[in-house]
Amino acid sequence: MAEDPALSLRVSEIKDPAVLFERYNTAEIRRIERKVRGEIEQKKEELRQMVGERYRDLIDAADTIGEMRQCSESVVLSIRDMHQYCHSLKQGRGGGSSCRQENQRQWQEKFYTMASQIKLLLEIPERIWSAMEASQFLQATQLYLLCCHLHSTLQLEAAAGGHYSPVLARFPILVRQVATTGHVRSTILLDSRSLLRGRAVSDQAIAEALVSTMLLVGSSPRQALADFLLARKASIHQLLNQPQHGAGIKAQVCSLVELLVTTLFQAYAVFYLPPEGHPRPAEGALSCGMLFSILENVTSTTYAAKERRVLQEETSTGSWFRYLPPSITEFQPALRTLAQPIQREQLRDTLQQWIHTCKEDICRGVGSLLVYVKSLKGLAAIRDAVWDLLSSDSISLHWSSVCQRLLERPLPVWDDFLQKLFLQRLQAITKDESEAISASSVQLLCSAVRDLEAQALQTSSGSSSGSGRGGQYEVDVAAFLWSESAGDLLSDAGWVSVSQRGQQHQRSNLAMKTQALTPCVQNFCSSLDAKLKARLEDLQYYLPSQHPGSDSVSGQPSSSSSSSSSALTENSSASSFNRFTDSPAVEEALREGCAACVRHILSSVRSELSAASPATPNPALLSSVLFMARLCQSMGELCPNLKHCILGKQKGSEAPAKGTPRQGKKLGKARAALEVSPAQAKWAGLKEELLMCSMEAYRIWSGALSKVLLDRFGTALHAVSAGAILTTGTNWEDLEIQEEAESGSSVTSKIRLPVQPSWFVQSLLFQLCVEVNRVGGHALPRPTLQELLQACLDQALQHYHTLTQRGPSTEGVFPMTQNRALQLLFDLRYLNSTLSSRLEEGKSSRSHQDPRFHDVCDWLEGYIDPFDLDVFTTPLNTNLNRMSQRTSVLLGLLTGSEKQFPSRSGSVNSQEPYNILPLASSQIRFGLLPLSMSNVRKPKSAPRSSEAPHQLQTPPPPSSSTAGQDSFRPGSLFKQLAAQDEDSAAPSLFKLSWLSGMAK
Repeated sequence: MAEDPALSLRVSEIKDPAVLFERYNTAEIRRIERKVRGEIEQKKEELRQMVGERYRDLIDAADTIGEMRQCSESVVLSIRDMHQYCHSLKQGRGGGSSCRQENQRQWQEKFYTMASQIKLLLEIPERIWSAMEASQFLQATQLYLLCCHLHSTLQLEAAAGGHYSPVLARFPILVRQVATTGHVRSTILLDSRSLLRGRAVSDQAIAEALVSTMLLVGSSPRQALADFLLARKASIHQLLNQPQHGAGIKAQVCSLVELLVTTLFQAYAVFYLPPEGHPRPAEGALSCGMLFSILENVTSTTYAAKERRVLQEETSTGSWFRYLPPSITEFQPALRTLAQPIQREQLRDTLQQWIHTCKEDICRGVGSLLVYVKSLKGLAAIRDAVWDLLSSDSISLHWSSVCQRLLERPLPVWDDFLQKLFLQRLQAITKDESEAISASSVQLLCSAVRDLEAQALQTSSGSSSGSGRGGQYEVDVAAFLWSESAGDLLSDAGWVSVSQRGQQHQRSNLAMKTQALTPCVQNFCSSLDAKLKARLEDLQYYLPSQHPGSDSVSGQPSSSSSSSSSALTENSSASSFNRFTDSPAVEEALREGCAACVRHILSSVRSELSAASPATPNPALLSSVLFMARLCQSMGELCPNLKHCILGKQKGSEAPAKGTPRQGKKLGKARAALEVSPAQAKWAGLKEELLMCSMEAYRIWSGALSKVLLDRFGTALHAVSAGAILTTGTNWEDLEIQEEAESGSSVTSKIRLPVQPSWFVQSLLFQLCVEVNRVGGHALPRPTLQELLQACLDQALQHYHTLTQRGPSTEGVFPMTQNRALQLLFDLRYLNSTLSSRLEEGKSSRSHQDPRFHDVCDWLEGYIDPFDLDVFTTPLNTNLNRMSQRTSVLLGLLTGSEKQFPSRSGSVNSQEPYNILPLASSQIRFGLLPLSMSNVRKPKSAPRSSEAPHQLQTPPPPSSSTAGQDSFRPGSLFKQLAAQDEDSAAPSLFKLSWLSGMAK
């Protein structure tokens, strides 16, 4: 759109209106007219504004010029009058000049006196504020009281009718000064009382602030003491209510202790006066009675006090000060009441009441502060900071004497105020941490049990995955034992002797395998031990530091701490305290917490065992039962820090006993056996609880195992059909015997006797041996294995006893024949010989045998012809002994080691060239290899007497024909070697004892 030419035209360009009519049309000319008229109105408005503003300035300038004219005229008139006055004075000098000069001099002196007082009155407020800024409240108070004295001297107070005094009328500037001075008194009082709350304030400043308050308020020394203690109590409350994000808790507690100690020191320095007749303290001792000495210096009217008057410095510096009257220059403040010294009884009772009140507040406040401390390390840091504070020279040198003079008793700050609070917080922290460890351990236990049960169910259902190795190891420890890993042996295991091996070697994978400690057990125990180690390390900060090379939980303090504590015990008057008096209580708290933690774990284990041990336990749940059994069995060994937490200082207390003479060794051993500390008794009781829980779990497993195996055994034993009985039959042996007939001739007869037990008996023993070895039988506790074998034997005897109760004429039941009775008698005696082989040494087997065994044997022998029984007894015993020896290798742990091996006590320390690997303490698993021939052979009659209760006599040697026939039978070599071992008098390298021992 094109721009309008009429609007773009400027007014200054319009020269001739006629040209516009020639160039533009009518509409454009009208627009130009409107534009010109608008600009004219705008210029008029600007002109009006400019004239109005300039008019005001013009009026002001005119007024100023008028005032200047009047002022100059008055100055000219004054100069003219002065000239005339001087001229008249020159003309009027005569005889009356001396009198007028005297009057004029007196008038000038009065004028200068009042002027100097007014000048001093005008300068005092500035000096008061300067003194207050420098925290010199006594000087500010003296100046304020001088100011009040000047007010009364100059009569500056308002008259009764509300009119000002003549001075105020002549000097109006003093009105504002009088109003300003009225606020000084309240300000001095407020700042003085706030000064009393400070911790880092000198004794002189405290005394001067109290004197200032006494001068302003007119109070007594007892009221000053009350004000001082109230201010310090308010300061304690302020410290206790300080926000947590400001200073740390350690700084707050140290500030509280410092404030408490400083208060008593300053109370002694300010208010205490020695009894009459006692000398004043020497220069090196603490000063006392500062309040009364300052009061005497400030308010006394003696000549010595006058030398320390308020305006002493000003009179020597200012020239106008000589005009001040003596009432001003020698001004001394005065007390309204007489300042009587505080009696010692009153001072003691007041301080005792204040300490009692502050003790409640401090205990409540510090207790709430310590809630935020979550570790014993933090508590120890606060305690050590308090100890360092109280052990400083500025406090420890005079603390006991100050307390004795003020309170007439010692005041142990730590013992009375903080020790109980710290001990309670320590016990609470220990309890909370122990409960946390207990809860996490129980959670880990339940999680492990659930995982093992789930893995066992998956394995039983055939859907096992690769992640179920932990559950498989719990049931089948053999898979864990024979699995190889890189960490089975440490890299230095080949050249480190057994005596020099430490905890690291004992915790190697091979050592864990020899003890049948599965990864699940190791993981749980390592987790628990790590948590207990953290608690033990945290506890070390609160106990004395360990002596180098000591294994005890607490030993001697080190470096400066030991020297300080020894200095403490030597100097009974020192203010520092013994930081480690709570060590027994601290260790007891940890001991109780750890014991409660273990008992909580045991209660959880017992609840899991009660849930896993119904009348008919599920075999799939036995993995968790075995896990808990091994866990309780090995917790004391795999968690060494648990023992350290329970025993505490026991190792350290046993160390000095090593240097006793040899003559007192036996007496010391007897005394050590009789004297058992409570910690050792608690540790022994805890291990007993763990062992009982482990035995209970093993009992569940053994009960389930024996029930399953003996049910199968009972089913086969009570078979009623001839076919089922024949399927259980095994090898019988034909023997030729020679008997003497009535005519004296020798008669050869042939008999058949069993040489092997029935298949279901062999299956029972073999499956039992497999199951025992599957769960790590070499590491099973001896009582558990004995209970398992005894339970199997009892149930087997019960099945045999049930068989005797069955009637002989039962329909459909195969009758009892002599051959079957012989086989059952052989089975029963073999079972009894094998399962009862672990009886205690020194006791006869007859005294431990079940009466049912003899009843069943008598019942079975009733089915055998008496003449045949007499003939069969000897070879039957021989077959029984031979079978026991042959199967001892196969059955392994079931037959025990008491019969094959002599005692190995002291074998490690003997001089025989044996290299023994001690795998487990409960079983002798491997016999010694016969590197050299032994001249002493163990007789076989003694150990074998308990194997065959009905053995009558040793079997005769077989004939040459029988030996020739047996040489072609399978297994003849083994029989020949066995016969050679039994009958040959010459020693042989091939011994069944070491062979069976190697197989175990």
